Amino acid sequence: MRRDVRILLLGEAQVGKTSLILSLVGEEFPEEVPARAEEITIPADVTPEKVPTHIVDYSEAEQTEEELQEEIHKANVVCVVYDVSEEATIEKIRTKWIPLVNGRTATGPRLPIILVGNKSELRPGVTMEAVLPIMSQFPEIETCVECSAKHLRNISELFYYAQKAVLHPTAPLYDPEAKQLRPACAKALTRIFRLSDQDLDHALSDGELNAFQKSCFGHPLAPQALDDVKRVVSKNVAGGVQDNRLTLEGFLFLNTLFIQRGRHETTWTILRRFGYSDSLELTPDYLSPPLHVPSGCSTELNHRGYQFVQRVFEKHDQDHDGALSPTELQDLFQCVLSGHPGAPNSHTPVPTQAGRLPLHGYLCQWTLVTYLDVRQCLAHLGYLGYPTLCEQDSQAQAITVTREKRLDQEKGQTQRSVLMCKVLGARGVGKSAFLQAFLGHSLREARELPEEAPMYTINTVRVSGQEKYLILCEVSADSLLDTSLDTTCDVACLMFDSSDPKTFVHCATIYKRHYMDGQIPCLFISSKADLPEGVASPGLSPAEFCRRHRLPAPASFSCLGPAQPDTAVFTQLATMATFPHLVHTELHPSSFWLRGMLVAVGTAVAAVLSFSLYRVLVKSR
Repeated sequence: MRRDVRILLLGEAQVGKTSLILSLVGEEFPEEVPARAEEITIPADVTPEKVPTHIVDYSEAEQTEEELQEEIHKANVVCVVYDVSEEATIEKIRTKWIPLVNGRTATGPRLPIILVGNKSELRPGVTMEAVLPIMSQFPEIETCVECSAKHLRNISELFYYAQKAVLHPTAPLYDPEAKQLRPACAKALTRIFRLSDQDLDHALSDGELNAFQKSCFGHPLAPQALDDVKRVVSKNVAGGVQDNRLTLEGFLFLNTLFIQRGRHETTWTILRRFGYSDSLELTPDYLSPPLHVPSGCSTELNHRGYQFVQRVFEKHDQDHDGALSPTELQDLFQCVLSGHPGAPNSHTPVPTQAGRLPLHGYLCQWTLVTYLDVRQCLAHLGYLGYPTLCEQDSQAQAITVTREKRLDQEKGQTQRSVLMCKVLGARGVGKSAFLQAFLGHSLREARELPEEAPMYTINTVRVSGQEKYLILCEVSADSLLDTSLDTTCDVACLMFDSSDPKTFVHCATIYKRHYMDGQIPCLFISSKADLPEGVASPGLSPAEFCRRHRLPAPASFSCLGPAQPDTAVFTQLATMATFPHLVHTELHPSSFWLRGMLVAVGTAVAAVLSFSLYRVLVKSR
């Protein structure tokens, strides 16, 4: 919604433009009226819509046509004032003032116009018959108000309607010639209806209507009001109410009725609560709310975010089998305007079940998107209506920004629930098969994947009784020796082919170039362990190299055979990422307890020594 409103008053001389402004400000009819009033600003706290309002007068005698065009360009709404007792001033509306305001606008939105019939005290009763044909001819005319500057009649209403024409414009919502909602408005309201239909039965129950009413207006409807709404819809729309529930047709009719009766602020309140701008597009502020992610931090869904996306999953799992079919997944996102976090197919980077997306894989996909591209995640949550349906300020409240990795190193443990593992190695060592094994695919299944297999896979592992999401990222072999390669991660997996010693030399070079002087834990993995070892090349063997650099012994891995590959290596990688300070020790559960006890004892001893030293220093003084 706009932050301020600028109202321009136009009309023939002596129709009372200046008197209207001075009567509004002084709350009495001025004894002396200048040729033109100075621009005034009404503070936000005294306007009905709580928006600062600027009112600008125009005098044909004092201003040039260039100055007039400049004022029209700056205005948000124009009030064309006429004298109800002078027919010539009414005719000038059609022949002079409206062409001046919108005559140069061939296409696109036109400036809204309010017709103001002043001096109503001279002709008692309503005399709008003369302007009705003009209102029918020009759709940009929002309304007509008859008033009296002399008797202070309808002065506040005049400026209220002008303000309303800017803040709650009719033109984007309604086509007065066709007498129906414009396509963009109907599309937006259809999305809102589908998001509010919590049980996906294509109708809003009383409970769903009240939840919608509370989200948009802050309070539910009384039972009698609900019955009245449905009675009006039933009387006017066939199929608008079915089984005592409001259908989409009934919902659209209600909004059409609001607009036709001049209550379009009601429809705008609904649209803006769900993130729409005056152009009926979701605003950038709604789709991408502020979220600061410092360097060294990552982003994860928090419990609110996971609860919301799980409710969305359960809503669309219509057969309650714990997985979304392609049809159910398509239905989930048919009401939003962008792509979705992932569709089930044979090569998704998350666990699937026979072409269906189970809840576990669905949550993995959301976790991956949140980690890799939090802006995209925020947009998806916005399209799915998170702020409104969860009654939150924005979807940023569904995101946790983790503490810096530097602090994890200092604390000796990470609090992150999502861990990144870079998988590096020469071409052909089995990196892609390793990523697919993480999803439970054997080598036979992995070979059937398309050539453009995903660069990422994600699954969960348990570390010390806690569930962690582990992301495997395959690094292109062509970029491994690039000095600008981004090697940032929580743990590095350096993979070599046990039957080809040259691939280990390649891995050793990568380690020395990118990881040897850092604090990122590294694990060498000997892939294709089912094949005979190749003839060792001169230099250190893999085991000796790891011992020399105080690295864990190389892990053997094979995904050959129909059975699911062994997952122990993935647990080892996640454990190394969770406890990076133990990278040079054996990572067994028992060692965590021992190390924890040693740390606790060491801390206690240090405290005692520090206190003793303090007492000695005090005594020495």
